[in-house]
Amino acid sequence: MPTSVELRQERARVVESLRAITEAAEAENRNLTAQERESYERHEREFGDLTERITRVEAEERRALEMGQPLDRGTGGGGTGGGGGGGDDRAGERRAAFAQFLRRGRTALAPEQRALVENSDGEILVPEELEAEIIRSLPALTIFRAICSVRTIGSNRVRRRSLGEVSVGWGKLETNAQTLTDSMPGTPTEEYTYVEDLYGLAKIGEDELDDSDVNLEAHVRDSFARALGETEDTAFAIGTGHAAHQPVGMMTTAGGVATVTAAGATAVTVDDFIKLIYAVPAQYRRNGRFVMASATELQIALLREDGATGAYLWQPSVQAGRPNTFKGYAIDNQEDLAAVATAARVAVFGDFNAGYRIYDRLGMAVKVLDQLYAEDGMVGWKVRKRVGGDVIRPDALRILVMA
Repeated sequence: MPTSVELRQERARVVESLRAITEAAEAENRNLTAQERESYERHEREFGDLTERITRVEAEERRALEMGQPLDRGTGGGGTGGGGGGGDDRAGERRAAFAQFLRRGRTALAPEQRALVENSDGEILVPEELEAEIIRSLPALTIFRAICSVRTIGSNRVRRRSLGEVSVGWGKLETNAQTLTDSMPGTPTEEYTYVEDLYGLAKIGEDELDDSDVNLEAHVRDSFARALGETEDTAFAIGTGHAAHQPVGMMTTAGGVATVTAAGATAVTVDDFIKLIYAVPAQYRRNGRFVMASATELQIALLREDGATGAYLWQPSVQAGRPNTFKGYAIDNQEDLAAVATAARVAVFGDFNAGYRIYDRLGMAVKVLDQLYAEDGMVGWKVRKRVGGDVIRPDALRILVMA
């Protein structure tokens, strides 16, 4: 029997399939074909079925957690035997032990401590199942995890080797119509993307710790996700790189993304954004979208096709969960990007999934600070997450910079 985490992952894949069907039709400005409509309806039924199963399985997991017992999932065929549930049993044991650790610290763990893993710094690692749920919460709070590629790694850095593009030509070698030459001269450059340490602090009142483990776990997910999400999203946008112990922000010069200069210094025009769109190669432009601050979006929302009398080019979202658009491309807001001002980098356009990559290193760790805030009637949780980010294909993105 699958866990609620696995069911949610399966439901997320169904949602992606639904989105792909609608986006294909919208890109061609048409209704769904009969085949697409049949596929869409089938995926909708799958979404409903999975939602019902998730609700049922989560209820079972909550009951098991409240009783401090691992959930016995049987052998996968619907039975209640313990032959195939060892992995799920250990997962439930880890989560129950972790809840006790958050409540009372290391001293109260006793036999439950065997279910927890400690790192070299003496910190307790967040159980993998709970860590996966926290990471899945981040895209709902931020934008870049939802639009960029994400990779899980197990090292402190990732090596990237840069090569020149391959040259090709027509003609037969045997008739000397083509000469095969080394199209990639020189030695490839070697570069690294580093995984940085991100710390967060969540505090909770001692009285609230008397609530059930279920409420405590929900509080952990919410607090950790918020403590981490906004900070890492800022770094993916404007982080200054490894020297400052931050990811490389796509809007910084270190990211290597080419720029398009606006005509003016204090106001944007329709022409500025058309130039920005067409500065991105066609293969990346077809999956393009904008990222800018809300103040910049407000300026383009007032732009018209023909001065003060033409139609507005900015279009508000007509469906919940879908972004506003400009010239047919989606707009996401990231408030750490600069507002329109002289020489400011105010917007970025392109295929973010191809252009920027986020690196997660598994092993989110927690230290319980049960003495530091005791006078205030609080218990603190210091959380450490290891994450990096870097531009992997500068050609997939372009930045609009004011004159």
